Amino acid sequence: MGFQDPKDQLRLIGRGAVDVVSEAELLKKLEASAKKNKPLRIKAGFDPSRPDLHLGHTVLMNKMKQFQDLGHQVIFLIGDFTALIGDPTGKNETRPALSREEVKEYAKTYARQVFKILDPEKTEIAYNSHWMDKFTSYDFIKLSAQYTVARMLERDDFSKRFKEQIPISIHEFLYPLVQGYDSVALQSDLELGGTDQRFNLLVGRSLQKSYEQAPQCILTMPILEGLDGVQKMSKSLNNYIAVEDSPRDMFGKTMRLSDELMVRYYELLSDLSASEFEALKKNLASGSLHPRQAKVDLAKFFVARFHGKNAAETAEAEFNEIFVNKGLPQHIPEHEITPAENVSLAQLMVQLGLSSSASESRRLMQGQAVEIDSQKVSDAQLKITLKSGESFVIKAGKKRFAKVIVKG
Repeated sequence: MGFQDPKDQLRLIGRGAVDVVSEAELLKKLEASAKKNKPLRIKAGFDPSRPDLHLGHTVLMNKMKQFQDLGHQVIFLIGDFTALIGDPTGKNETRPALSREEVKEYAKTYARQVFKILDPEKTEIAYNSHWMDKFTSYDFIKLSAQYTVARMLERDDFSKRFKEQIPISIHEFLYPLVQGYDSVALQSDLELGGTDQRFNLLVGRSLQKSYEQAPQCILTMPILEGLDGVQKMSKSLNNYIAVEDSPRDMFGKTMRLSDELMVRYYELLSDLSASEFEALKKNLASGSLHPRQAKVDLAKFFVARFHGKNAAETAEAEFNEIFVNKGLPQHIPEHEITPAENVSLAQLMVQLGLSSSASESRRLMQGQAVEIDSQKVSDAQLKITLKSGESFVIKAGKKRFAKVIVKG
């Protein structure tokens, strides 16, 4: 097996990344790897706190695939032990721990879904319970001795909660330590993570030094915004596209993206080269490429990636049948709405004349009789973001429609 020139590898690896610690160290590792014809060990951890992987997760997985294509060994770490602790990153309160049964069930779905992107022959799947379950009380004391409380409080979320006198449980301090120890157990050369994981990744570097290993490099990737364009993609916020969404749902959700967010998704999730991406932006700005067509192309890319090309063609045809041809009435009342966040869909339906009361709206949603751009809404408490420039159609029951146009 041969490797590309280390400097060429470094340029490719750095594309789209927010931070590399450090480029000089990583270049040395790449040079040693090429000289010895030995692949680097690339680690990325995912806690199975929910059963579905979504496109936000694939930002990291795309980068992992890039490492695989360069000939390196990728380790997809399922944090079935860390999930029991609960990652406190970005949380303003202690997160409830999951049961072992929940984690075990969710972990099964992760192991299945990951190979929709990664090459199974070049992927090592690891579970951190394999070494953490063997830890004795002495091992935990030894691990805890490697970090001080002062250093833990350097983390933004811990520091903020401490200043605001919001409780921080001792077990939350264990999370970055256990994540860091995973790097020791796996002897990783580089760890990938979102920008919100930077502190934890640096803990891994520090612990590897304490356990007399060469410190890993770290590479952070941007956090993908959800469909609302505001908050991080999350199933709990209902602003996600799941890897295992049906072709119809995946296509429809993508078509709901704002034009601005569509470009962001192209940047982080597509397989366009740097020059192709710049050409896309130029064509959109000049008007030679209509945003709707670019959105269709992106939707077909997602569906083809996870379900195949035939499914992508079918999803486009179904979407056109519903929205372009005969699926909707010719004349739908249009309503201009001011941009806003956390808008109750139940109240919005009343405002649009789709229901007589919020309680009726909720009953319709609970009965699966409400759709936003052909996607059924089942959460009666759903709140949505009305983002400048976007538009969508709400259907209530069989005959009531309203098109929402958010003022630009």
